[in-house]
Amino acid sequence: MRMRGPTRQGGALMIEVLVTIVILVIGLLGLMQLQSKLQKSEVESYQRTQALMLAKDMAERIATNRANAASYQIGDPADETSIGGAACPTAVATLGERDLKEWCEGIKGAAELQGAQNVGAMINGRGCVYSLDGGREYQVTVVWQGLTPLTSPDVICGKESPNPYDNGADCVDDKCRRAVSTIVRMGTLPP
Repeated sequence: MRMRGPTRQGGALMIEVLVTIVILVIGLLGLMQLQSKLQKSEVESYQRTQALMLAKDMAERIATNRANAASYQIGDPADETSIGGAACPTAVATLGERDLKEWCEGIKGAAELQGAQNVGAMINGRGCVYSLDGGREYQVTVVWQGLTPLTSPDVICGKESPNPYDNGADCVDDKCRRAVSTIVRMGTLPP
């Protein structure tokens, strides 16, 4: 009887190992991309939460100081005036002026610092307060820079020239500007 020696597989095991490594690398790259998208979603959610809190804060300030609600108005719905883009107001002689100064600082993120930089709010935040019907209703709007393009909001607040929300890459035609608004209605109180 003749004994046969071991057969040669010619590297089949090595090919199987390489295919397994390639599949594993593709899966890990997919997980990294998913993680990146989750982080963007988390930032978007954080910014929306901050904007909602700031809009509610200003609505409550206006409702509390209803006798002087007109002093909170920043521009009107037909223009592009907003607060928070440049320097915040410095006047604090009246409650309305102090509230606008504090709100502007909140929009700029002054509540939380990292080194000397404000990081406690939205990216490129702006705020607007418009009188809608001669002092009985006020629209409070907060806008900010989103990370991915969606649709352009239908509010005028923050729509300035040049547009601070167009970065020239994905964010063009105002598609990265985000906005939240609330209405403050002033009831007519009997004398």
